[in-house]
Amino acid sequence: MNKYIAVVDDEPDILDLVSLHLEKSGFKVKGFADGESFLKSLDKKRPDLAVLDLMLPDADGLEICKHLKTKASTSEIPIIMLTAKGEEIDRILGLELGADDYITKPFSVKELVARVKAVLRRSEKQAQISSLFIGDDVSIDVEKHEVRLSGRVLELTSTEFRILTLLASKKGWVFTRDQILDFLWGHEKAVLDRTVDVHIKHLRDKMKEAAGYIKNVRGVGYKLEE
Repeated sequence: MNKYIAVVDDEPDILDLVSLHLEKSGFKVKGFADGESFLKSLDKKRPDLAVLDLMLPDADGLEICKHLKTKASTSEIPIIMLTAKGEEIDRILGLELGADDYITKPFSVKELVARVKAVLRRSEKQAQISSLFIGDDVSIDVEKHEVRLSGRVLELTSTEFRILTLLASKKGWVFTRDQILDFLWGHEKAVLDRTVDVHIKHLRDKMKEAAGYIKNVRGVGYKLEE
């Protein structure tokens, strides 16, 4: 498999346990006890996926997630948030910032490994499409994780980019909110349908004059139509 997974958690027992099981599943793993050492490591090598604890001694995991997802060189790194917090607002906030999945402590290590594999599969499937076009003014470069409107690069979050790519991959196809949620985060049922509406609103705002390509199908979901 040879995928490199970064595990960021300040609890040594959890760090060792997660690292051990991921290595047994064929991954290359490096553990980090704080956010600073993890961020510094990105200059040398970027992971194929990061398991990121929300509560770190020197940083807020949500802020690290936001930083990675809004920086061009790291925005494509899939992130699974790992935390003792189970409140719905924390789950929603983490996913809205661009996290790809969310799992709470205590957790099953087998489930975490399964989620790592599922997130990687979704990322690889999306990467197989190299470029997409919407009308004459919007282009999507999947490999560069870049969207251009009339030649100008749009500053999209990872989640906004993935939603637009999904809609553009099947123009005219109506995607329900559940289908969009499943595409983004698998079967994480703690996420509310309205989360999709929030992302769509932000996406439309950023697309400005091209926002009309994204159509709301009342009572069903969304589609992209030229």
